[in-house]
Amino acid sequence: MPNGWPRGRWAWIAGLGVAALLFLTILDLGQHYEVQLGAVLALAIARGLALSLSWLRPRTAVIVSLLVTAVTAALTTPVSSSEPWPWGTTAAFGHALVLAIAGARGLGRREQVGWWVATEALGVIAIQLSPDRGGWGGLMTMAVLSAVAVVVGDLLRSRSETSRRLVEQETISKAERAERERLQERARIARELHDVVAHHLSVVVVRADSAPHRLPDVPDAVREEFTGIADEARASLTEMRRVLRLLREPEERPAELGPQPGLKDVAALVESTRRAGADVRLVSGDIPIPLDPAVELTAYRVVQEALSNAVRHALHATVEVAVRRTSAELEVTVQNEKPPRPVVPAPGSGQGLRGMYERVALVDGTVSAGPTPEGGYLVQAVIPVGTEVVASGDHGAGG
Repeated sequence: MPNGWPRGRWAWIAGLGVAALLFLTILDLGQHYEVQLGAVLALAIARGLALSLSWLRPRTAVIVSLLVTAVTAALTTPVSSSEPWPWGTTAAFGHALVLAIAGARGLGRREQVGWWVATEALGVIAIQLSPDRGGWGGLMTMAVLSAVAVVVGDLLRSRSETSRRLVEQETISKAERAERERLQERARIARELHDVVAHHLSVVVVRADSAPHRLPDVPDAVREEFTGIADEARASLTEMRRVLRLLREPEERPAELGPQPGLKDVAALVESTRRAGADVRLVSGDIPIPLDPAVELTAYRVVQEALSNAVRHALHATVEVAVRRTSAELEVTVQNEKPPRPVVPAPGSGQGLRGMYERVALVDGTVSAGPTPEGGYLVQAVIPVGTEVVASGDHGAGG
């Protein structure tokens, strides 16, 4: 989640939250603690500033919040023993919000734990210095509240990072589809050149070579002209074959593009989606791998695209991913239940399912996708895994 003030409606919510914390801090300090009015206003403004900085400068926000708490503890005295000290009510909730937002905005897990320890250490030091103002029981509330804030912040950050990775993977898939289409077009051009132009050039060579023998009384000058035409046609045919090799070589060596994910990577993909907040379950049968690399890559991309759609359109619904081997076929299903509450879908290009159909068709497989009677959504791909798939994959790669 990038740093910066929230946008849209969240900007108004954040602004109202800061204003509410400032107002409530003034009421809390003015009614429940002995402190001058000027100090109340200054401390309330500083508390609101710390919350504001949590979106802009997370680490600075936590430091400012701890300093404000320390100054507040030094300047205030509870009006009764029932009032919490050194963590007042607004101080506790304000600091917890700062920890949660700062964690969501990029603080690492170890750093968050370190700030939690610093928070508790501040309370312990305050009680040691002024045991007459507060008791140890009040520190337990802040310990639990700040721990919850740290966990929430870490979950939000993990979800944001996983969503970003899914978007990156979807972008990579689109780039791969575009590259595949480009290579297929090159292969088509190579076939046209071979079947049409190269064929006609070969005919020209044959006719030019045989013309002096087929035609009677051919003058020497004409014979030399036919020879020159044949030589030029041969040279053109040689150049044509060189161009054909240049067009076909990238298609014939897809492995040089780099390692591609396969079935062994499906579990990691499911786990990353689960960290994004989705309830994803993996059911995998006894699949002897490695299979044909084209089959494994296709199965992985089907799961990737289907999970991406599930996260976008039904984040809070249970999603089941199943990969099974049946006789000579690999069956991949991704099904999500009906979302427990309405979800506003994130915008998409609408090309994901089309690319999925095209990718599976290249390995002679089939795909079905659509809503289920229960209100969920089901994507199912069946891919042949016999020896014929390897041949089919090679044929498809060649255009």
